[in-house]
Amino acid sequence: MYSTKWFSFFVLFLLMVSVHAQENLTAYWQPQIAVNYKVVGTYSHNFSVANRNYIYDDEELTLKGRQLDLAHFSKLKIRDNQSIASGIQYRFRNNFEDRENELRLTQQYNITYKPLAVRFGHRIRAEQRITNSLTIHRFRYRFALDFPLMGEELDPGEPYFVGSFENLLSVAKHNAPQYDTRLSGQIGWELNGGVKFQMGVEYRMEDYSSNLPQNTIFLLTSAQLSL
Repeated sequence: MYSTKWFSFFVLFLLMVSVHAQENLTAYWQPQIAVNYKVVGTYSHNFSVANRNYIYDDEELTLKGRQLDLAHFSKLKIRDNQSIASGIQYRFRNNFEDRENELRLTQQYNITYKPLAVRFGHRIRAEQRITNSLTIHRFRYRFALDFPLMGEELDPGEPYFVGSFENLLSVAKHNAPQYDTRLSGQIGWELNGGVKFQMGVEYRMEDYSSNLPQNTIFLLTSAQLSL
């Protein structure tokens, strides 16, 4: 019951934010497939493919591709609840629009704790977004929580909720700093065989310190296999 109230409140809040963000609004559908592979007990790899598609742009409903992302992360557990990771990602943008492709390097630290049924997490990331014309340094902090929606323990086939709030700062030579914020909520199911499926919504306010911040909504779907 406690978890259900948390989930209902979060969905209501996210809908209110989305309705308020009607101006300068773009919406995407972003499906993702990921595979986790544990090399040894404390070291693992993650491979993912994500495709971003316009579904609302220039005040019109549409369906057209925007980009394709291929990513790899290597994660090392340094304690039971702490890990460090490094990643590399390549974004294919020029195949869809007249924009540059991007190489992204990532360094990450993550810590989690679970006092009761709810697990909390803090993540700090530094990224280097490299294109032919510019290199952007981006710094990110994310607070996340997840919990089962039926009881206090998650059993196979039962739903769970994942929510997060993230702030981002992007800096580049000859460019003004850009501040973004993100709020997301997803429902997931952990199935047999190491398979997880998640779907949800993310709201982003990009460059919110400018005179014309951009509002973006993502419809997220993902499937994850742990080997």
